[in-house]
Amino acid sequence: MNLAERYRSVLANIERAAKSSSRAASEIELIVVTKNHPASLVLELAELGQRAFGENRDQEASAKALEVRDAQVPVQWHFVGQLQTNKVKSVLRYASVIHSIDRPSLVAELGKQLGKSNLTISGFVELNLTKDPARGGVTEENLENLVDLVLQVPQIKLLGVMAVAGLGMDPRAEFERAIQLSEKLQSIHPDGSALSLGMSDDYEVAIELGATHIRVGSAITGPRLNPA
Repeated sequence: MNLAERYRSVLANIERAAKSSSRAASEIELIVVTKNHPASLVLELAELGQRAFGENRDQEASAKALEVRDAQVPVQWHFVGQLQTNKVKSVLRYASVIHSIDRPSLVAELGKQLGKSNLTISGFVELNLTKDPARGGVTEENLENLVDLVLQVPQIKLLGVMAVAGLGMDPRAEFERAIQLSEKLQSIHPDGSALSLGMSDDYEVAIELGATHIRVGSAITGPRLNPA
């Protein structure tokens, strides 16, 4: 299949998964992750009607976002990778949603940089569902403290939680745990009910369980041009 066919196939799968869960496909935001693909792919998908795109490395994303902006194509950028504090200023130049808020130092830097501007962003607290402390995401025991810190930054609109199913793990069980932690977040911040769950291999399961945002890459874009 070519790019357009893959894109339409995923849209059809979203429609089907939503319908089987008594949901409307319009409740689910598709974010196409374009890591290691050129701006031309973003522009081609934009012509097909796609508006939300995700990136996880600032060096690549900033150049790509500038190229798309120069083409005067209206898109929304979501930063979905682990965000280093020294990249916050750059990321805020193009991203309007950050899916990977995971530690106090990052919240502090976001607050600092947002405080210098009139910008506001939307954000998700990223959960670490594994036992690996080196993996991005906040642990369950630190979740409430991190949420409190985010809520102290008025220029961050906290949407909810983001999680990635671990390699070799059952995505259904992983997502169900994320939903439990989402409920914990909502006990502090009732408006934070959004769920950024699901990627190319498991987005249909995520939709079934209530995902509001899915981050789909290779199922639409095809193999990465420069795998890393």
